[in-house]
Amino acid sequence: MKNEHWRLVRQCGCSRRNCQNQSGDTTRSSPKTLCWLKSTLVFKCHFRPQPGFRTGFCLAVVCLLLLSSSAALGQKKVGKNVRLVPRLSFPGENHRGALPALGEAEQALEKSLRRDVQVLAADIGERNSDQYEKLSESADFIEKEFKRSEYAVERQTFRVEGKPYWNLIVEIKGTTRAEQIVVIGAHYDSAYGAPGANDNASGVAGMLALARHFADKQPERTLRFVAFTNEEPPYFQTDEMGSLVYARRCKERDEKIVAMLALETIGYYSDEEESQKYPPPLSLYYPSTGNFIGFVGNVNSRPLVKETIVAFRKHAQFPSEGAALPSVLEGVGWSDHWSFWQVGYQGIMVTDTAPFRYPHYHTANDTVDQLDYGRLARVVSAMTRVVGDLASPKPVDKKKRKKFLRKKSKKKFGKRQ
Repeated sequence: MKNEHWRLVRQCGCSRRNCQNQSGDTTRSSPKTLCWLKSTLVFKCHFRPQPGFRTGFCLAVVCLLLLSSSAALGQKKVGKNVRLVPRLSFPGENHRGALPALGEAEQALEKSLRRDVQVLAADIGERNSDQYEKLSESADFIEKEFKRSEYAVERQTFRVEGKPYWNLIVEIKGTTRAEQIVVIGAHYDSAYGAPGANDNASGVAGMLALARHFADKQPERTLRFVAFTNEEPPYFQTDEMGSLVYARRCKERDEKIVAMLALETIGYYSDEEESQKYPPPLSLYYPSTGNFIGFVGNVNSRPLVKETIVAFRKHAQFPSEGAALPSVLEGVGWSDHWSFWQVGYQGIMVTDTAPFRYPHYHTANDTVDQLDYGRLARVVSAMTRVVGDLASPKPVDKKKRKKFLRKKSKKKFGKRQ
């Protein structure tokens, strides 16, 4: 995640007039040097908006104008074709107010999630190309947990600078729609200098919990759980990014992936006002309290965003927000779902919004004690139902849908004279 910060490290030699960092050292001597430079530049280099930023801002403004003026938001007919447009509002009743108490199953899930985060972020700690042995140890732990649920684990191996890296894959073959594949993924590497409790041990713990839940189920569609490596810089959005290596292989095999969900940084929540930030101008639309889980996709993934958030709101008493936005907007493609966009698949990110909320993002303070395991358990519990709906979708009642659309049209435009 977060390639924008890495781009700054590679471009900024502290020669900008308004840069407060006077070191001038941008030599790629070691990952540790780059880690220090990245953290320094992120907090000290007050740079002017780049062309990409201005483009994203303008597109976001256009999005809001479309949202406020379009009566048929989400799809527009142009001749015989249907094209997708950005969307911020989705059906379903969003939960407000106090959260219900955890049930027995959710309490057990909370303990399981806490245990997995503890192993990855505390017992193992920082895990990446700079801490290669720890990265390998993390892969071994995930493989062991998959095997405990009696999965056959595939290691997709690829080499970077002479070293092997692994994506870990398990699969439940579908019964009646086996050719249609639902992928649930999370990256297990952490940023340089960070133990990565929230980013992204929380996502891995959630994925493992979902894999355990479905181990004895028989979904209609094929269900895959994948632990990705090399999501963090310097490999983010490069050919060495683990999820891109995997997505390209899926495309080469002509596999029909109908949905990809990336669990990315899902463990931090706050009830304080102004605890939630956004890339401009989304703050004009979304809440300023960071107590919700987000479902984020690009414009082409709008149908999947809608299907997922509607299912979540149906099953969960937990705040949620969704968005289908242009991929150039800051943060929209900051996880493994981006890789699936590159080969034409629909993919979304399930997230607490990471740097737009989490104050310890990509720092040494991203530790196990920062997470809200009760809320994490609520989210993962609801996601078991969401994934269940995606893996075994119910047939659409066309008569009910037609009646609903007719009723909605009358309510919006009034009865015809």
